[in-house]
Amino acid sequence: MVTMPMPTPLPDSRTEQDGSAVIRVLSYNVRSLRDDTEALARVIRACAPDLVCVQESPRFFRWRKAAARLAAMTDLVILSGGATAAGPLLLCSLRATVERTEDVLLPLTPGLHRRGLATAVVRIAGTRLGVVSCHLSLRREERLAQAGMLLERVDAMGVPHAVVAGDLNDGPEGAAFRRLAGRLQDCRTVRPWGGELTFPPDAPRSRIDAVFATDRIEVLGCGVPEGLPGVTGADLRAATDHLPVLAALRVPAGG
Repeated sequence: MVTMPMPTPLPDSRTEQDGSAVIRVLSYNVRSLRDDTEALARVIRACAPDLVCVQESPRFFRWRKAAARLAAMTDLVILSGGATAAGPLLLCSLRATVERTEDVLLPLTPGLHRRGLATAVVRIAGTRLGVVSCHLSLRREERLAQAGMLLERVDAMGVPHAVVAGDLNDGPEGAAFRRLAGRLQDCRTVRPWGGELTFPPDAPRSRIDAVFATDRIEVLGCGVPEGLPGVTGADLRAATDHLPVLAALRVPAGG
């Protein structure tokens, strides 16, 4: 992977005069922290996210301690998820005020990994926002069904605005990805920024990680943060087996 300079800078987090909030949302599959956690932490810190949708967080022995260590290393706090959501985890900056959280386990298919959703409703500046971290199945039929359940969960959150991010195990041409993109904005398609492909990190050939947003959220840029100050190609390759996706979004005030 060749690191290229960004054609335009990604907007920093800020609060607008009308109460709307520019936020940064990061989606990252961390492979149970089995790789270079120092590199992983450097990448996350350099992205300066308000919200991090993690996939494959540690799920077994002392998983809470591992999640707390990741949060501490990245100057963030745990919002929800982890083993109680079968892997998806939400981290946030102190900019976010938590209204409620819920970990959701999806139906188990015998012989396959359990899947779940880490969900939360937060307030940032004058906004109210639902957030979901997901990691969909490797099996096409189950993945498609899970995409439908994810959309139902977003509807049930009862919020005016929501962000969904995760490892879909599906590309833009796939049925599950298309189901989500049919209801939500595929942020990378709306406002491309940075790199496109997310897997594998050494020679990426697929875009299976994505950030989605509801219609009234303005997408300011979305992509793999190649060339972002503080993010190096060496760290991206060492951190885990996926590349992260970073989005800058403007969330309207109210709700």
